[in-house]
Amino acid sequence: MMTSTRSTGLQGESMAARYLENNGYVILERNTRTPYGEIDLVTRQSSVTVFVEVKTRRSTRYGNPEESVTSIKRAHLLSAIQSYLQSHPELDGDWRVDVIAIQLGNSANGLVLTHFENAIS
Repeated sequence: MMTSTRSTGLQGESMAARYLENNGYVILERNTRTPYGEIDLVTRQSSVTVFVEVKTRRSTRYGNPEESVTSIKRAHLLSAIQSYLQSHPELDGDWRVDVIAIQLGNSANGLVLTHFENAIS
């Protein structure tokens, strides 16, 4: 049985993928594992490879979703991306890291999706 946290994360990743596709991105891979960690979404926007970290929360009790991308998380993500790029030479060229923060609300509040482009360097 999936935990609530895991199912919330998967729900957020699906929403983020749909949002990106609706905005012209091509999804190359989802939940890609490397020796340094997981990359939520690997996408292309024109000629740029875009790595996307998705953070989803059901409440703001512990802060906004984007606040959970700590310096340690950023370092692990950049290491995972470098590893991924080394094993995918066909993606040689420009790349960036985006963060998509999704705040799920109750039915009255809906949800808030915020896309931070080039959020990690």
